[in-house]
Amino acid sequence: MRRTLYFAGLGYLAICGMLVLRNRQRPTTATSAAGDSWWGRTKARCNAVEVELAHRMTPPPPTFDGQSYSAACYALAGKIDSARAIIDRLPQRERYQAAGVVFNVAHPIADAGDNRSAGPIMELVIEYWPNHYMALYHAGMAEYGLGQAELARKNLTAFLANYHADDGWTRSARETLVRLGNDDQQ
Repeated sequence: MRRTLYFAGLGYLAICGMLVLRNRQRPTTATSAAGDSWWGRTKARCNAVEVELAHRMTPPPPTFDGQSYSAACYALAGKIDSARAIIDRLPQRERYQAAGVVFNVAHPIADAGDNRSAGPIMELVIEYWPNHYMALYHAGMAEYGLGQAELARKNLTAFLANYHADDGWTRSARETLVRLGNDDQQ
C-alpha cells in the first residue's frame, strides 16, 4: 500500500511539473506573436517619413520581440542611432539576438544590392554581434560599393576569418580584397 501511494505521488508530481513547464512556455509564444503582429502592421511605415509617427501611434510591445522589431524598423528608416538606443536598453545578453532580428529584416536589402541602406544597418549588427559572418560580408561589400575601402577591407578580412566554406561568398570577398590591394587575405 505504501509503495502504491509513493508511486501515485510521484506520478502526480510529474504531471504537475509538466503542466507548470507547459504553461511557462506560453508567454514566450504570446510574446513572439505580439511582436510579430506589431511588425506585420508597422513594417510598411518603417521609412524616414513615417517611422516616428508609427511608433507614437502604435508603440511596439515592451517585449524582446517588440523591441527588436522596433530597432529593425528604425534601422530600415535610416535612423541607426534610434535603433542602437533601443538595442542598448535591452539586457546585455539579449543585444546580439536583437541585432540578429535587425539582420534578418535587412538581409533582403543587402541581397538586392542597396549598399547605401544596407551598409549602415550591417555595421549596426556587427557592433552587437562582431563575428556575424554574413553581416560582415554584406557590410564589407556595401562599403566597397560606396568607396569606403578601409571599412570594406576590415569587414571582408573579418568575414574570411569567421567563414570557412569555399564558396561564392568566399571567392567574392577574396576578389574584392584583391581589388582593394589587400595582399594578406585568407
